[in-house]
Amino acid sequence: MGFWDGKRVLVTGGGGFLGSYVVDELVTHGCPMTSISVPRTKDFDLREFDDCVRAVKGVDIVLHLAVTGGGIGFNRSFPGATFYDNAAMAVNLMEASRREGVKKFVGMGTICSYPKHTPVPFKEEDLWNGYPEETNAPYGLAKKMLLVQGQAYRAQYGFDAVHLLMVNLYGPKDNFDPESSHVIPALIRKFVDARERREPKVVAWGTGKASREFLYVEDAAEAVRLAAERYDGPEPVNVGAGFEITIMDLARLIAKFTGYDGEIVWDSSKPDGQPRRALDVSKAEQLFGFRARTGFEDGLRKTIEWYVRNRPGKK
Repeated sequence: MGFWDGKRVLVTGGGGFLGSYVVDELVTHGCPMTSISVPRTKDFDLREFDDCVRAVKGVDIVLHLAVTGGGIGFNRSFPGATFYDNAAMAVNLMEASRREGVKKFVGMGTICSYPKHTPVPFKEEDLWNGYPEETNAPYGLAKKMLLVQGQAYRAQYGFDAVHLLMVNLYGPKDNFDPESSHVIPALIRKFVDARERREPKVVAWGTGKASREFLYVEDAAEAVRLAAERYDGPEPVNVGAGFEITIMDLARLIAKFTGYDGEIVWDSSKPDGQPRRALDVSKAEQLFGFRARTGFEDGLRKTIEWYVRNRPGKK
């Protein structure tokens, strides 16, 4: 029998970016759609304990992917909601899962939980060596409490909670809203719009000197599935692609792939965020066999092609 045979699975955030790919990944690997439940916000407020209890009744595995968050701009504008929503969902959902006899809980953490000045590549052992970068600290710390809760529940109750530290994702169906998007979809939209309007320049946030690591969303979905199937440890595990690119080089690459040949102007009055981000991803491969398979340029081209076909206002 396959791992998913006979198991009921709850995917919070299953209608969102990563969640929709995770649902597809589960179905592809033997989990029937009839065994997967996706709580919708109109029916379940996961910040409320009673709603969490209703959501997890009869469930064997919880994949907790629901999140309140966005890019630097969103996190600076809504730090209170970002902290409260993520912390409240975690506390209530895991406690409800424990009480209702859920067998496994996979929590989605974030690279934003790492200290601002973490040696590159980030190793899981460095997670507690300082305070996160200020613009995303409320988000990073709320997600860090999901890890603490899982470890505490494992120690006291034997509850099987695992925690993945995920880098920034990108891919088709990403959020391209300029008010809340992350850097890749934000830049794609800017360059495509500027090309079509024949604008002579595009203004990008920060200095361009900060670096980031990105993981294609289909690879991320595979990592979530593999962790659910194969990992049962208490320690957090980095999930990424194992490379680093500066925002300046990223912008140039997106400009090239979108066909924009104007000037890129850097607005240094806007924050760069964390100076560098890149993960040591060796434990994910050792512990549950995950290695990213999508080349960055290939994934970027697919993402741009999807946006061009599906962008707002396209006839």
